[in-house]
Amino acid sequence: MSMATEILSGANVGDADVPEEEHLEQARLEREYRTLLERLSRQSVVKHFDAYADIAWDDPEMRVDPSDPRWELPADEPLAATAWYRSRPAGVRSAIGLHMIATFAKIGLQFESVLKRGLLEFAETLPNGSPEFRYVYHEVIEEAQHSLMFQELVNRTGFDIPGMPAWMRFGARQVVRLGRHFPELFFVFVLGGEDPIDHIQRVMLRQRETMHPLLRRVSQIHVTEEARHLSFARHYLRRNVPKLGPFKRFLLRLRTPLILGQMSRLMMQPSRQIVATYGIPRAVIDEAYRHNPAHRRRKVEALAKVRALCEETGIADPLFVPLWRAFGLWPENAIAR
Repeated sequence: MSMATEILSGANVGDADVPEEEHLEQARLEREYRTLLERLSRQSVVKHFDAYADIAWDDPEMRVDPSDPRWELPADEPLAATAWYRSRPAGVRSAIGLHMIATFAKIGLQFESVLKRGLLEFAETLPNGSPEFRYVYHEVIEEAQHSLMFQELVNRTGFDIPGMPAWMRFGARQVVRLGRHFPELFFVFVLGGEDPIDHIQRVMLRQRETMHPLLRRVSQIHVTEEARHLSFARHYLRRNVPKLGPFKRFLLRLRTPLILGQMSRLMMQPSRQIVATYGIPRAVIDEAYRHNPAHRRRKVEALAKVRALCEETGIADPLFVPLWRAFGLWPENAIAR
């Protein structure tokens, strides 16, 4: 007997008090979830990219010159609006912009290393016939290509980028285990790392007319495949968060703003290496990021989809909204629902 038939027949033990229309709704949602996973898997077969076959790395127009003005920070980047940045020589402005891109690429591939390992841990828990198994492996393959692509970009910039600080690399290794033991929190981590950079790349592709062709190509590939990854994570959370018990629900509500706050800072501010290399004064960092309402709005916009999902699923409980506000993740005038 199929799961849908069991649900419709009321055969599940302990379901006697559940209204028939609720059984029907559960069956419908389960069918839609399986259909989504089949569609995502099919798209991964017909529209996927190779890090080397699909980027003309050695084409002259792809050459990376740190003094190329196309690497300068865009107008919507908070550091670009400071008098300190505008007063730097053109070559230094370009080098800072390229250094930031290389840093975000390195952090991105380190994040994707955690993501791949966590997904494999998650896949190990799935039974035969699970609708998620095939898609998870498609995603691991695509993320491996992204890591190759990001590392090649880093290599061609000429910068020696450490990426995440050591303490965060250690903490990230603990996240891998969540894929097996607490996948709901793991997929929040996935969204916290992927959604801000996806938002930034989409804005760049729409608004930057003088974007370097290598950055444009890398961004196009990344947003195309990440759309599938983000869709899976969101639908998984919508399906599974309501099934959690009170303790895991509490942990999810507590840890989600902590994860999103840390990940957004990593992907939206200069690293310590950049600050030290170019001698960026602390007052400039404060002006551009820590005390800048424009940066706060930018961060809120970058996480808008994640925040909406958390409200929808009850993760962003009103009791924990002050924690979201403390990390600058909540719109100033928004009311917690």
